[in-house]
Amino acid sequence: MGPMTPVFFYHLERQPLDAVLPRLLAMSIERGWRVVVQAGSDERAEALATQLWNFDDESFLPHGTKADGFPDLQPVWLTAADENPNNANIRFYVDGAEVGDIGGLTRAVILFDGNDGQAVEAARAGWKRFKAAGHEVSYWQQDEQGRWQNRAAGK
Repeated sequence: MGPMTPVFFYHLERQPLDAVLPRLLAMSIERGWRVVVQAGSDERAEALATQLWNFDDESFLPHGTKADGFPDLQPVWLTAADENPNNANIRFYVDGAEVGDIGGLTRAVILFDGNDGQAVEAARAGWKRFKAAGHEVSYWQQDEQGRWQNRAAGK
């Protein structure tokens, strides 16, 4: 059995997903990682893809969806399916997307809305599940300046 994939939980309180996700994707690409973003529905995956086109006039985040095709050419792939067609090594789960097999990933990231009680409960359950399975887990919150701080970690 290979190394266990670290699981990062990002608690969205100060900024919405639409503000946070593009910056995390940009950091992932800067590190040379390929990314899959798994959303709760195909419609949401397409909406996030559209939002990525417009998030910053000064830069471009290369990405695609099944509507674009050619997943193997896309550094960032947005989907609602449990798939990895671009051979990603980091996966973001958003909008309550079901977390499937994370084996072989460099990192799994679960972003959840801190204002949604159901999302918070699902994140707590996920934390317990991954920790019990032996994954390294960490919990991230933004400080007053908008910087992400690791508030808890466990194995």
